[in-house]
Amino acid sequence: MKRSQTSLSVTAAVIASALGIAACHYLPDESPRPDSGRAVVVQKTAGGAAAGPPASAMPRATAQSRPAFPARLPGLGLKTSAHVPRDTRQVLLVTGAGKTSASAKAVLWQRVDGGWRPGAVWAAHNGYRGWTGEHHAGDLRSPIGVFGLTDAGGRLADPGGKLPYHRSGAFRTNDVGLEGESLQGVFDYVIAIDYNRLPGTSPMDGTRPLGENRGGGIWIHVDHGGPTHACISISKAHMKQLLRTLDPADHPVVVMGDAASLAR
Repeated sequence: MKRSQTSLSVTAAVIASALGIAACHYLPDESPRPDSGRAVVVQKTAGGAAAGPPASAMPRATAQSRPAFPARLPGLGLKTSAHVPRDTRQVLLVTGAGKTSASAKAVLWQRVDGGWRPGAVWAAHNGYRGWTGEHHAGDLRSPIGVFGLTDAGGRLADPGGKLPYHRSGAFRTNDVGLEGESLQGVFDYVIAIDYNRLPGTSPMDGTRPLGENRGGGIWIHVDHGGPTHACISISKAHMKQLLRTLDPADHPVVVMGDAASLAR
């Protein structure tokens, strides 16, 4: 005795429901169309809810492209860029607000994937009278240029950096700043800027290859809330972060000056 087609369909649906298998049905008004060449199929779960299209019909997700980093350090002209060593992969870019301004901003750039990836923007101070292309002792201006960052030190212990670090109690001063602010703790951490000094020596080393009249002892140090004699200053937290990030293997340098001079 043959069962009816309706009875067989009901039985199949019951079995599918028991096994947790999704059942496929043709909708009554979705018979194959001549122009489509195939039937439109709607997939339903055993509970009757419509399921999404099969995985093969879903559009493939496109891989996210990496952000494009600038091939050249922003704000630097051809003349300044030419002085950045080819093997340098870390640049602390210190940009002064103006030629006679003592306020600046500092950004640590890392060379990756053929471009330069920026770090956070840090507030900074520079020389009391701004910037100069020919620094002399006592002129209260910071030198403009590209200088190596090879040696560090301070009154406090090395916070975990990779640069050679010279700790000494001599990193202290009892003076006050040019605007009367306290200089306590200003040399807790310092990084020597390789202007008129011998790289590979303590920041305290007094050798001046260009002569004493060209100044020296120019460092990156802890900010004291005012202008410097010629150094660059950033907050204590940023000094620690900078010391932990700079790597001699990346041949770090500082590029410093007012915006107009760096753009040349």
